Amino acid sequence: MPVKFIATIKESGLGSWYIELVDTFDNRKAICKNMALFEDAIEQMGDDYGGDIEVEWRKDDNVTAEHFEEVKMEMAKYQKRYNEEVLNG
Repeated sequence: MPVKFIATIKESGLGSWYIELVDTFDNRKAICKNMALFEDAIEQMGDDYGGDIEVEWRKDDNVTAEHFEEVKMEMAKYQKRYNEEVLNG
């Protein structure tokens, strides 16, 4: 059974966003100020479970539509790279 991670998109208060990643099994948290840091955190934290993780996405109510779209676009790029590199070998 996969371990659940919660990724919450949040406003930084500085005109940008960040993602708070929480491992619900042991409550570890990572603050990811960009998608590269998120990719590193999800890989490192997921390695502890052999990559058997499930990510639940959330966003705070005050996240702007622009920031939400930006994260969605960055996540789509990451997912495409992941599929090409990891799943398709």
